[in-house]
Amino acid sequence: MHNDVAKVLLTKEEISARIQSLGAEITRDYAGKNIVVVVLLKGAAWFATDLTRAIDLPLRVDFMVASSYGNGTSTSGKVQVKLECSENLEGKDVLLVDDIIDSGVTFAAISDLLKQSKPASLKTVALCDKAERRINGLDADYVGFKIPDEFVVGFGLDYAGDYRNLPYIGVLKPKIYTKA
Repeated sequence: MHNDVAKVLLTKEEISARIQSLGAEITRDYAGKNIVVVVLLKGAAWFATDLTRAIDLPLRVDFMVASSYGNGTSTSGKVQVKLECSENLEGKDVLLVDDIIDSGVTFAAISDLLKQSKPASLKTVALCDKAERRINGLDADYVGFKIPDEFVVGFGLDYAGDYRNLPYIGVLKPKIYTKA
């Protein structure tokens, strides 16, 4: 699996340090609030686990499954929601967590869906941000790393379900995802 990675973009140590910093920032911003962290599965599970431990506040965690990629390397433009929150979000401060904001399609669709639950506030956090691929102008409120427009895997990020368990974020060799 490591041989399929062209280069390591972010080391395990860099990721850990940035998550601690994000946790401290979110702790300050949400002090005294009733926070619910909504995690987009599957990819954000790795990031969200470490992030919630870095937030020094009482919080609740809920999960959603949504995708606009399927097994491809670019968005289909259509977001499929396969699992919605079970938590009552009305009047609560919601933090939506994803592994990467790329086109912005998934973040926008899920944010719109969550707003229907009438939260007191809704903010977003992404471990990685590929801003140059954004098609809707949406930015995350909190960003771990701005990364170049390369296909990355590891730390929850995948290609067709594989490579999520890499402890770092690396650039996948194009020959892996361009096979005919």
